[in-house]
Amino acid sequence: MSYARPPGLPIVDATTPPVLVLAGPVTRDEVRELADQARALLHSSGVGVVVCDVAGLGPPGLAAVDLLARLQLAARRAGGRIRLRDPDPALAALLHLVGLRFEMEGQTEQREPALGVEEAMEPGDPAV
Repeated sequence: MSYARPPGLPIVDATTPPVLVLAGPVTRDEVRELADQARALLHSSGVGVVVCDVAGLGPPGLAAVDLLARLQLAARRAGGRIRLRDPDPALAALLHLVGLRFEMEGQTEQREPALGVEEAMEPGDPAV
């Protein structure tokens, strides 16, 4: 017996998180649909992260904050989390202002030094 090879790259597919594109102003009814989509992507991918592309979300405001908070809550209830891609700096500042912490793509993790940064030693400092 032989089996056909499944399409795609198994290693890449297993570690690449799915992307949920958020575009335009989102209505209250669409929030529930997007939360359901995020949960479905988490269950189907098995990665535990859904990337939300927020570049086309529109002007940052409380509606966008509400949407992202609800998506994060839905993802956490499903055992995962969301990561933001291409957030507007004003949206990132607004999220920080209201106390919501989101992982952003391209951002170094907490307590992790940025790439290419080395600590300098002063002459006379004791060796560690």
